[in-house]
Amino acid sequence: MEIIEIITRSPEETESLGRRIGSCLAGHETIALFGGLGMGKTAFVRGLAAGLGVDANEISSPTFAIVHEHEAPGGAMLYHFDMYRVESWDDLYSTGFFDYLGRGVVVTEWSENIEGALPVERITIEIASPDHDDTRIFRVQGLSGEVALT
Repeated sequence: MEIIEIITRSPEETESLGRRIGSCLAGHETIALFGGLGMGKTAFVRGLAAGLGVDANEISSPTFAIVHEHEAPGGAMLYHFDMYRVESWDDLYSTGFFDYLGRGVVVTEWSENIEGALPVERITIEIASPDHDDTRIFRVQGLSGEVALT
């Protein structure tokens, strides 16, 4: 499967990338975000939410809640998971994660913690920083359709 590489140079560009991807989703995808602390995962999800029609101001990291549910106008759902504190299958099952799949757009931060449980059919986004500024490299795999990402 083709990997698309996109570079952003600010949190605003990261949100814009999320917005472009969010605007082309069908509404049932699973998006697995991989990347360390401070890589811009939540900024990306803010943009993704905006692309789906969800108020981006509602988006914050669900680290302690594990999942935040957001409804877009028209009823589309965004389920925003943070798997940072998930350390076992029991932890994962207690989140209800599997019940959400296919019911809306499911986006997971810290997907490296649940990689073995992710559906095969998914969009995988790996985020890296080549230096210590706001530059981020997004490696996107599994995105179908025409999306102007660059």
